[in-house]
Amino acid sequence: MSNRFENKVVVVTGAAQGIGEAYARALASEGAAVVVADMNEESGAKVAASINEGGGRAIFVSCDVSSASSAEALVARVVEEYGGIDHLVNNAAIYGAMEFNLLISVDWDYYKKFMSVNLDGALVMTRAIYPEIAKRGGGAIVNQSSTAAYLYSGFYGLAKAATNSLTQQLAHELGGQGIRVNAIAPGPVATEATRIQAGDAAKDIVRNSLAIKRMGEVGDMVGALLFLLSDDASWVTGQVLPVDGGQTFRL
Repeated sequence: MSNRFENKVVVVTGAAQGIGEAYARALASEGAAVVVADMNEESGAKVAASINEGGGRAIFVSCDVSSASSAEALVARVVEEYGGIDHLVNNAAIYGAMEFNLLISVDWDYYKKFMSVNLDGALVMTRAIYPEIAKRGGGAIVNQSSTAAYLYSGFYGLAKAATNSLTQQLAHELGGQGIRVNAIAPGPVATEATRIQAGDAAKDIVRNSLAIKRMGEVGDMVGALLFLLSDDASWVTGQVLPVDGGQTFRL
């Protein structure tokens, strides 16, 4: 087992389930002290406990990524527990419970709440955490995008397209402090949230739009994350890496 992240502290938002949980477990298996940050206290605490029982290091911290005060409280708790922060994974999103609607008709209050998590959340967490990363001499941030940024997908796609731009802008703002900022854009991944959102239509997506004829698995995202956070990607920043089975064409 590799220990690429030994003595590194990594905050993973939305880590109580799905891809975020896979990220947290993989980082812990490579030596990181992981912060499982999520609104779901029961599931988040279980993930952290399971990591610790397996010989890893993890704590659960309840966090609302749309709230600057909640993000600042998380930083205080993590610094108290681990002494600092090296990396941030902005994975939290409203997705599984996302309502279906059009940009021209979605309720304004719902739209603003959705964007406060799915777009602003990455900036809220970055603003709270980047000073701690800088204190450690630099590190990396990975935002969770989606191939929805390149496809018709309403306000979800809008949030992810904006996440891609946020990634590029932050890469330039933070590069001078030794902080790299990249994003991963998953295609359709076989999570409970995707089953809720796509249902049987997922089979049509696989058949009609993927070069590799299967749904993605959460483990397919892990290698990309570990690469982007590691020193192997020391000259990679401002990039959006699709991990999508060939779903998107970007020339």
